Amino acid sequence: MTTVLYFLLAIGVLVTVHEWGHYRMARACGVKVLRFSVGFGPVLLRRQAHADATEWVLCALPLGGYVRMLDSREEAVAPQQLPRAFDQRPLIQRSLIVAAGPLANLLLAVLLYAAAAWWGTQEPVARLASPVAGSLAERAGLQAGDRVVAACIGGQDPLGADAARDCVDIESLGQLHWQLTRAALDRSTLTIELAGDGPSGTRRAVLRLTEMGGEVDEQFIRRVGLTGAYNEPVIQRVVEGGAAQAAGVKAGDRVLAVDGWLVRDASALRERIRAWGAAARGSGATADTPPNTAAQRWRILRDGREMELEVRPQMVPSGDGPPIGRVEAVIGTAPETVLVRRDAGPALVQGVSQSLEMSWLTIRMIGRMIIGEASLKQLSGPLTIADAAGQSAQRGATQYLGFLALVSVSLFVLNLVPLPMLDGGHLMYHLFEALTGRPPSEVWLERLQRIGMVLLLMLMAVALTNDVLRLLGPN
Repeated sequence: MTTVLYFLLAIGVLVTVHEWGHYRMARACGVKVLRFSVGFGPVLLRRQAHADATEWVLCALPLGGYVRMLDSREEAVAPQQLPRAFDQRPLIQRSLIVAAGPLANLLLAVLLYAAAAWWGTQEPVARLASPVAGSLAERAGLQAGDRVVAACIGGQDPLGADAARDCVDIESLGQLHWQLTRAALDRSTLTIELAGDGPSGTRRAVLRLTEMGGEVDEQFIRRVGLTGAYNEPVIQRVVEGGAAQAAGVKAGDRVLAVDGWLVRDASALRERIRAWGAAARGSGATADTPPNTAAQRWRILRDGREMELEVRPQMVPSGDGPPIGRVEAVIGTAPETVLVRRDAGPALVQGVSQSLEMSWLTIRMIGRMIIGEASLKQLSGPLTIADAAGQSAQRGATQYLGFLALVSVSLFVLNLVPLPMLDGGHLMYHLFEALTGRPPSEVWLERLQRIGMVLLLMLMAVALTNDVLRLLGPN
């Protein structure tokens, strides 16, 4: 229920701001606005100051909205009212009114990103967990405990005096993920500066994201090989009756090695336990049949003393996949965090920069989908957006502001796509009128409307299908 409420709040805010842009520009151009509606369907609330004023309504289906203006093409207009009709205004004014809605969403995104940066948020420090075996990150030489302090798109030297403008300092894991996304969409490399704990000190690594093919989806970071923030391989809690308790493992134990293999962090330990499940399957074991494979030998540190324990993980089902090994213990400490925030001026600059970058990345992603270089599986529908709204709200106000800004940027770009029924389609009509000196004929407008309706329904069907498949789990 909370997820639905945050989703409706997001849609309400974004739609209202979009329509407010149309409304304010129409009023500035002298166009009479008949109705400002948030939502569709039956009217729940209605307000109108007087007969000649705008009617403000709230409807039962809050998944959109509209601004209805006086227009002689839709109804008879009294001669004295014709100067206030939308279709009678100069072409430049009509174009400004149409463009004002998407631009209002862009302005909102700037303010939301700036507010999030000024407010600040606690984010995991960019200290890396063990990379996925065989992944791009592992091949680049990344190790558990490495701390990323700078990143450059295009392979530039983070330490060089002639560092390019795409070189930035990195404080948090989120900032690193953003640079990875940018580099992947650029089909470029990302050179990162690492500050390790070992005697080697600072070093550099190059992530050749050209190998990713420009595909950025919800599994992108995992496919690069990054598994999250570093945390210590310490046992936080032991579940009563589980494999860890049976082996004598206690809360506070630090795992140093498993079967002679050095454990660098909690992520690596968890993967090692799961890998035991694969070995057990090789011996013919199932979730209901005890395996014949040998127990794991854990070397742990307890109260300053090293000791060895034999731990035999339990086989448990893993959804539709094969059984995996588990020891029934909470592994890992909370990752180190840093407060990432900016003063008001730099926050506003960041808001502008981030909004423009997200807009450009969205445009490029749409372009790649059109020419077949990116999968349509990356389209998201209302179910995914609602889930993201709920999750971001649970993580705090700053995360929710960032979510709203991201969706607002998406609305800005999508509404400018030159499809009939969208603002971009109407701008294309105006461009045609500017070039030819006459508007498109009614016949062509009707045909284009039908084509636009079919295309939008197809896109909605693809997005909703993607939502359902995500809810059902990985393919």
